[in-house]
Amino acid sequence: MNPVIAMLIGVVVMMGLIIFTRMHAFPSLIISAILIGILSGIPLGESISTVTSGFGGTMASIGIVIGFGCIMGIFLEKSGAAKRMALTILKMVGVKRADVVLGLTGFVVSIPVFCDSGFVILSSLAKEFSRLTKKSMVGLGGILGMGLYITHFMVPPTPGPLAVVSTFQKEGIPVDLGMFIIAGLLFSIPLFIVSIFLFRWFGNRYPDFIVPSEIDRSKYTKAQLVVLDKIDEKLKEGKELENSDFEALLSTEKLPSAGISFTILLLPVFLILCNTVVSQTAWKANAVGGVITFLGNPVIALFISLCLGAFVLAKDMDKKTVNGMMNDALKDAGPIVCITAAGGALGAVVKATGAAQLMADGIVAVGIPGILVPLLIGTIMRFPQGSGTTAMITGSAIIAPMLTTLGINPYLAGLAVCLTSMCPSFLNDSYFHVVTNFSGMDIKTSLKTWSIGTIIIPIFGSVLICILAVFFH
Repeated sequence: MNPVIAMLIGVVVMMGLIIFTRMHAFPSLIISAILIGILSGIPLGESISTVTSGFGGTMASIGIVIGFGCIMGIFLEKSGAAKRMALTILKMVGVKRADVVLGLTGFVVSIPVFCDSGFVILSSLAKEFSRLTKKSMVGLGGILGMGLYITHFMVPPTPGPLAVVSTFQKEGIPVDLGMFIIAGLLFSIPLFIVSIFLFRWFGNRYPDFIVPSEIDRSKYTKAQLVVLDKIDEKLKEGKELENSDFEALLSTEKLPSAGISFTILLLPVFLILCNTVVSQTAWKANAVGGVITFLGNPVIALFISLCLGAFVLAKDMDKKTVNGMMNDALKDAGPIVCITAAGGALGAVVKATGAAQLMADGIVAVGIPGILVPLLIGTIMRFPQGSGTTAMITGSAIIAPMLTTLGINPYLAGLAVCLTSMCPSFLNDSYFHVVTNFSGMDIKTSLKTWSIGTIIIPIFGSVLICILAVFFH
């Protein structure tokens, strides 16, 4: 069978298994990979060996990083470090920009913490802002959700974009992880700015989703209740809230310092970026450069932050609690690692059949602009089955062998797959339900606001990528 037709059949079977049966994405990807190999004429034994070698190669390159990242994220979550970072950002930007505070917090927190967990962590802060500022949770929850969503898709070491970089590197494509982090962060900024204005507009259109002033006083400490009563009196008198009011409310909780919170979050990113800088200079050949290269390896960088989380953030917790937190994190990491490695297996089979090269040659012959290919594949992979991470992994596996023929900038290709894997977030996406439920929205309202937003933002980003592709080849 023609390898392209075989690949399309395999992808359809994979999506059908995920959407219409009880089959998990991990075995579905493996079944799809084996099926593509057999239909393309590769002997059964060779198909299976190609799948296992592709699985093992991806697992070796990314498995430890994902595991360490999940453990680091749960320390930030359970210790209150994420909430401390929210307070710090609040003091910087001011109360009037409470929605921007939430979005910026999510923007930073979601780099190592999964967006689902990040929203659950920060939604209580969003509700408190809604109660105090009388702003709609459609706007506040939407901006928080989008801040988390954008960096979850665009900035490693989140598993999806990390897998994209790893897949490209395995194909010999010159993509540096540190440079991709920089590119992802820079590209995320305009997306986040547009999302602020978009969800402010949505918030004004749906003003009724405000958290009521009545509170369950049993959930607060005596110190917090004193602060809450003072804020309520201020609101009754019609006075405008100030930064100190929010600071007083949050400071009643025992939280880690801002310094250690931000250090644990940003240290691995800083070390990886230092490694990138050194690799471009003569320093890489000397002893100092060797040390920086070692520390900037993603495994080592995340391990350092993991240790800081275990021995600094969790210093007041007993061994059983800390070990339990790590076990919970690894339970989350397990499915992600298996799905990521299965995506590597699929990519290995696609490469072995030559399907990607045939598709690339056909696209070039027809004259379709090469940059449109990763943009379309990301959306096609995401829409039916709901998992952005699976869409990024599968999409990058299909795109990677084509890049040389398509002649497009590999960084733009990677960003394009990550970007359109956002589109859309609706009923088959777990994050849709997290945002909907924790924002107090009904399904209908969420479909009209959150889902529409996850279509508009990738469309805006796609236009930016097409413009950039004119200047960067």
